[in-house]
Amino acid sequence: MNTLHQVDGALHVEGVSLEALAARFGTPLYVYSRAALEAAWQAYADAFAGTPHLVCYAVKANSSLAILNLFARLGSGFDIVSGGELARVLAAGGDPGKVVFSGVGKTTDEMRAALAAGILCFNVESESELYRLDRVAGEMGRRAPVSFRVNPDVDPKTHPYISTGLKENKFGVAIADAPRLYRLAAGLPNLEIVGVDCHIGSQLIDLSPLADAADRVLTLVDTLAAEGIALHHIDLGGGVGIRYRDETPPDLAAYGRVLARKFAGRREKLLVEPGRSLVGNAGLLLARVEYLKPGEDRNFAIVDAAMNDLMRPALYEAYHDIVAVRPRAWPAQRYDMVGPICETGDFLGFARDMAIEEGDLLALLSAGAYGMSMASNYNSRPRAAEVLVDKNEIHLIRERETISGLMSGERLVY
Repeated sequence: MNTLHQVDGALHVEGVSLEALAARFGTPLYVYSRAALEAAWQAYADAFAGTPHLVCYAVKANSSLAILNLFARLGSGFDIVSGGELARVLAAGGDPGKVVFSGVGKTTDEMRAALAAGILCFNVESESELYRLDRVAGEMGRRAPVSFRVNPDVDPKTHPYISTGLKENKFGVAIADAPRLYRLAAGLPNLEIVGVDCHIGSQLIDLSPLADAADRVLTLVDTLAAEGIALHHIDLGGGVGIRYRDETPPDLAAYGRVLARKFAGRREKLLVEPGRSLVGNAGLLLARVEYLKPGEDRNFAIVDAAMNDLMRPALYEAYHDIVAVRPRAWPAQRYDMVGPICETGDFLGFARDMAIEEGDLLALLSAGAYGMSMASNYNSRPRAAEVLVDKNEIHLIRERETISGLMSGERLVY
């Protein structure tokens, strides 16, 4: 998080003290930097400046309305995977004409809502979905804009849970089967073919698989053109990784130059769907140490954040750097950083060397992506508040949930 720095011995985000944020809003607390969000966006704008393109932010990474609104005002499109995400984009002022709808299980109601909104494209992921979309569009008296999400069978060299472009994955259609499916779509009365889509995985540090996938998709596009099926856009998905620990972040400018060469002279617009790389390192999770618990084999630091607040470590064994907001002067001890959830899998980090005491504040870094968007109420824990820091200004963008709020929709049976 490039806007994180020390002032008078304590960590600040932009011009605001994390200690002051904790005192005002409590913990756990998600904290985002507007400067970091805008810098990440600008990196994409600069990287693809020479190629006609549209950045469609992957809403699943972080769907907070204030963040969606910020990207919308920068000119962003959006990649959605549910009707709920569509509703959030519209509520945040996003342009439905810049929305692509991905996902393997679109419902009839979701299709209707997206058609009524006038989205840019449905990324179709099965033959059955194609027939349903044609039927729904016909019932509404509309033509649905479609592309197929093709599976290029490229190994993204990432965690298997976030690999999406291999032939054994549930996503997309086999690229070898795509010409037949495009011919089928061309013959359906309520569909309009507009593009092609692929997405091979997430947290990609080596971008060569993305370039390989692009080559396979471009070959398909040329095959379709030879059959008289012309496309308006080519969507190469997202997946660009960030630094969590010791990774070397990909050179986005170099990737832009590679795609500029591949798209030179082509008529199709380039679409990309970044998520993590726009928000991941723009956010952190602020937590407080409740107890230090020494043990025979290991020491535990029990904090007030848990797997319901930040699921990634429990789900993927993902690493998040954890730093003290105000480092202590004494020698560090090794701790497993755990939460209060009643699960052995409730951990935030193992074997961290830290000089801390009970009551200290900790910052869990690189938590802007798949943090709040994956949060839950497990153990009846209210979800954290969120704040956005803009230089010296503080904006509460989501209030902390309350216990009474969690129960408000429930009813007793007598």
